[in-house]
Amino acid sequence: MTRLVKLASAIALSCLAVQSAARAIANGGRPIDLIKPYKREILQDIVTWDENSLFVHGKRIFLYSGEFHPYRLPVPSLWLDVFQKIKAMGYNGVSFYVDWALLEGKPGTYRAEGVFAMEPFYEAAMKAGIYLIARPGPYINAEVSGGGFPGWLQRNPGILRTRDEAFLNATDLYMSKIGASIAKAQITNGGPVILVQPENEYTGATEKIKEFPDAQYFGYVEKQLRDAGIVVPLISNDASAKGYFAPGKEAAVDIYGHDGYPLGFNCANPTVWPDNALPTTWRQVHMQQSPSTPFSLVEFQGGAFDPWGGPGFDKCGVLVNAEFERVFYKNNYAFGVTIFNLYMTYGGTNWGNLGHPGGYTSYDYSSVIREDRRVDREKYSEQKLQANFFKVTPSFLTASRGNASTTAWTNTAALTVTPALSNETGFYITRHTKYNSLERTAYKLNVQTKKFGKLMVPQGNTTLMLNGRDSKIHVSDYNVGGLNLIYSTGEIFTWHKYPTNTVVLIYGGPGETHELAVEASSASVVEGTASTTRKNGYTIINWEATSDRKVVKVNSNVYIYLLDRNSAYNYWSVDQAPFDAPNPVILQAGYLMRTAKVSGNTLSVTGDLNTTTSIEIIGGAPEKLHKLTFNNEKFDFKTSKIGTITANIDFPKPRIAIPKLNELKWKYLDTLPEIQPNYDDSKWTKADLTKTYNTLRKLSTPTSLYASDYGYHTGTLLFRGHFTATGVEKTIYLHTQGGSAFGMSAYLNNQFLGSFTGFDAGINANSTFTLPNLASGKEYVVTVVIDNMGLDEDWTVGTETMKNPRGILNYELSGREQSAISWKLTGNLGGEDYRDISRGPLNEGGLYAERQGFHLPGAPTKEWKDSKGPVLDGLKGPGIGFFATEFDLRLPDEYDIPLSFTFENTTSTPMLHSRAPNGTQGSAVPAYRVQLFVNGWQFGKYVNNVGPQTKFPVPEGIFNYHGKNYVAVSLWGLDGGETKIQGLELGIDDIIWSGFGDVKTVEGERWEKERRRGAY
Repeated sequence: MTRLVKLASAIALSCLAVQSAARAIANGGRPIDLIKPYKREILQDIVTWDENSLFVHGKRIFLYSGEFHPYRLPVPSLWLDVFQKIKAMGYNGVSFYVDWALLEGKPGTYRAEGVFAMEPFYEAAMKAGIYLIARPGPYINAEVSGGGFPGWLQRNPGILRTRDEAFLNATDLYMSKIGASIAKAQITNGGPVILVQPENEYTGATEKIKEFPDAQYFGYVEKQLRDAGIVVPLISNDASAKGYFAPGKEAAVDIYGHDGYPLGFNCANPTVWPDNALPTTWRQVHMQQSPSTPFSLVEFQGGAFDPWGGPGFDKCGVLVNAEFERVFYKNNYAFGVTIFNLYMTYGGTNWGNLGHPGGYTSYDYSSVIREDRRVDREKYSEQKLQANFFKVTPSFLTASRGNASTTAWTNTAALTVTPALSNETGFYITRHTKYNSLERTAYKLNVQTKKFGKLMVPQGNTTLMLNGRDSKIHVSDYNVGGLNLIYSTGEIFTWHKYPTNTVVLIYGGPGETHELAVEASSASVVEGTASTTRKNGYTIINWEATSDRKVVKVNSNVYIYLLDRNSAYNYWSVDQAPFDAPNPVILQAGYLMRTAKVSGNTLSVTGDLNTTTSIEIIGGAPEKLHKLTFNNEKFDFKTSKIGTITANIDFPKPRIAIPKLNELKWKYLDTLPEIQPNYDDSKWTKADLTKTYNTLRKLSTPTSLYASDYGYHTGTLLFRGHFTATGVEKTIYLHTQGGSAFGMSAYLNNQFLGSFTGFDAGINANSTFTLPNLASGKEYVVTVVIDNMGLDEDWTVGTETMKNPRGILNYELSGREQSAISWKLTGNLGGEDYRDISRGPLNEGGLYAERQGFHLPGAPTKEWKDSKGPVLDGLKGPGIGFFATEFDLRLPDEYDIPLSFTFENTTSTPMLHSRAPNGTQGSAVPAYRVQLFVNGWQFGKYVNNVGPQTKFPVPEGIFNYHGKNYVAVSLWGLDGGETKIQGLELGIDDIIWSGFGDVKTVEGERWEKERRRGAY
C-alpha cells in the first residue's frame, strides 16, 4: 500500500469514527471511539520511530531541540535570526508553545494575524532547516498569564483540564484553529512540524479529581488534534516520569516523554549543587514505562526562571552554567536520550502583560541565547560542542547502554562510567561518582576495542584528569570516514570526509593531557607540539590541550585538529543545505557563523562579528578557491601549507548616536483623573452581578468585584465606590488581590488614603485606611487602583488556581452596611472587545492614558503639559502620571545593535499595610511602579521596591532603527509626597556587524480618535 493510499485510508477511518461518535465527553460519560483509528494504523510514513530514535524520511536522527516561543519576540522578521543561532549550535529542532490567551481574547473570536500569525514562524524554521515540535496546549503553563488560558475561563463553570463538558466546549474553537494551522505546516505537507504534543505536564491533581490521569480528557485533546488534520506522531510531556499515557495504555500517545529540572530554581544560591540531584534511574524507569519508544526528554533544564524579588538572571546563569551542561546533559546521553529539548534556549520577553504573576518582564531564563538575542555566554559555545558531536555520530543512537559502574571501567571509585556500546563504536560517559564534587581526580580508563581487545588508557605513565563538575564522553573504534580512531580520551567535536581530505576536531579541557590512537600507516605532527608513538600496528598521539593547537596528519589526507575547549568554542560546522549537510563548511571564526555556500570556485559565508577577526576555513572550501566573501563583501585570502584558507575580516565599527532621555522634550498628562471632583464615570461598567461566575471563590460582597466577571483580565484595574456619608464612617477596609508583587492605592475623592506597595510573595492585601471627617449627607467616591500582575497558572488539576480572582475580594466601611457603597469598575478599553488588534488582548490595561490609546504612536501630545520627564520632574504628589516623548534613531544597516532601557537600581522599604498620606517610607526613595511603552508596545514593568529587574531590552522591529520612535512612561507613586524615577537611560549593549539581513519594523496600530471612540 503506498503512503498516499495508507494516508487516505486512515483519514477515511478517522472520519467514519467521528461521524459515529458523540462529540462531547460529558461528566461521567465515555466516548464511543476510545480505540482511535490512528492507533490501528500509522497515518504517515515520513516520521517514524523505534525504541532508539526518530526516523525522518527513513534516516535516524537525534532530535536535538531548543525551546523558543514566538509570542515572546513579537517581531516576525527576527524569528529567522533566532532559528539561525539555534541551528549554528548544531541543533536540528525547536519546540514551541502557542498561547491561547493571545489568540482568543474574546470567546468565539479567534485572531491569529500580524505578530500572532504562525505561518512566518513555520517559514523561518524551514529556511533555517529546523524541525518543529508543536505544543498548542490547550494548557501550556510556560510562566504565562493563566498558563495560557484566556481570562474569560474564570467565568467557565467547568473544572479546568478535565472531561467537564463546559471546559471541553470552551477549548474547541482554539484547538480546531491552531490544530489546522499546525496541520498545514506538517512535514507531510512540506512543512517543518514533525511532532505534536497534546496538553502539557498533565501530571498532578488534587484528591477531589477522582479520575486522574483521565484518559477520556486526554483522549479528547488528542482527538481535537487528529480531527484538525494532525497526522505526525503525538508526543507527551509528563512533568515527571509517571508513565501516563505511554504506549499500550488507554489514550496513549505515540511517543512517551517527560520533563526534568534537577537543580530547580534556587538562583539565590547558584553555586550549590545539592546532593542526590543528579538523576540516576531514568533509564531503568523508561525501560519499564515505554521501552518501545525513544527515551525522550521533552523539557530539560536549560536555565531557570526568576520571580519578583529574585536574585536576577545573572545568578541563574551561574546555577545553570556550562558546567551544568557538561555534567547533567552528558548524564542524559548516558541514559540514551535521543529526543532532547532544552527549556529555554531563547527565552525572550514577557511584553504586554503576557507573563504570569510569578515572574517579571524579562524571560531571559539565563538561556544560551540572551533575551536581546546575543550569543556571548559560554553556555552557547558548550552546547555547540555537544550538539555537533551527535550530528556526526549516528552509531550513538543505537548503542546499548550498560550499567553505570565505579569499578569496571576506571581505576578509581571516585568516578562513575556508563558504557554505551554499539556494533561499531564504544562510548564511555565519565563523571564523578559524587556528581557535585569539586575535586580534581586522576584516572585511567578501560576501553574495549574490536581489533586490539581491552586497553587501559593512557597507555604510558600519564593519567587523565577530571575536574570537578565536569564530564567526558570518551570513544573507542570511532570511524571517521574510513579511519579508525582506536580510542580518544579527548572529546569529538565534529568531523567530515571531503573529496580530497578528512577533517577531525577533538578537544580537551584547558591544561588537560590526552591520548589518541589511530589505526594508520603514518601520522605526523604538522602544526604545534604533540608526540607520536608506533605500537602494535597503530599510532598513539599524546597531546596537551592548550591555546596553541596541534594538527596531526594521518596517512595522506586526514587532518586531526587537537584543541583546548576554549579554542574549540571558536570553531563552527556550517551546513550548506537546510536539513541535510552532505558537505558542511568547517571553519575557525569569531562571534557567530550563520550560513556557508560553495558555488563553483566561490565560497560565501555569512555571520556576525563584534571585533576584527581572522577566519580560517579548514574544511569544505573549493579545491581551487577564487573568491571568498563574508557578508557579501569580498576578502583577500591565503592558503596555508596544510591547505587551510585564512582571511582577516575587518570590523568596521560605526559611529552611533542615541538620545539622552533627560535631554529630550517630554509631555505630561495626569493619568488618574478619576479622583478629580468633576470626573464622570457614567460609562464605566456597573459592578451589579449579585453572583459571581467564578467557581473557585464565593462572594464576600453584595455584588461581584472580580474583574474577570466583567471581562477585564489584564493590566491596571480601577474601581470607584459611591456612597452617601452619615458621618459615622471612620475607616475603610479593603481586601484586594492582584497576584505576586502587586500593589494598590486608595483615594477618597481626591484625597490619598494610602497604598499597599507590595512585596515579592504578596498576592493579596488586607488594608485599613483612616478616613477624614465625613459630612453627613454628602456624596463621596472611593477610588481603588490595583496592579493586576497576571493570572495564576493551573498546574495541578483541581486547584483551579487560574480562577484566583483579581480585584476587591472584600471591603468594610465602618459603621455601614456593605450595600451602602455602589461600585463601578474598568480595565482595558472594551475589555474582551479590545481595540488594539495588532498588539492583542493583553498589551494595555485600565489606566486613563491606556484607555484613551495615548500609549500609541500618534497620540495628541501637543495638548499636554510640557515636562522635563519622569526623572527630572516626576510627580509632585501621590497619583499616576504619564510622560511621553519622541525621537529619531538613525542606526546603520547591516548591524545588530541591541538597545535597552535601564532604571537606576534603587530600593525602598516595602509597605505591607496601609499608608498614611504623609507617611514616611523609611528610605529616601518612595515606592513606585513604572510601565514602559515603545511605539505602543508595553515592554517593561518596573517595580522599584520589589525588583530585581532594572534593565529592559527592546528589540529592533519594536524600535524603528531608521526613523521616529514614540516612548511613553506611566509613573505610579504609591507613597505620599513627591515621586521621581531615580534614573532612566537608553543604552547600547553591543555593536555587531551582522550577516542576518533587514529587520522589518512591526506596524502596530497608531492612535486614531475614531478607534478610541467611546473612551472614558
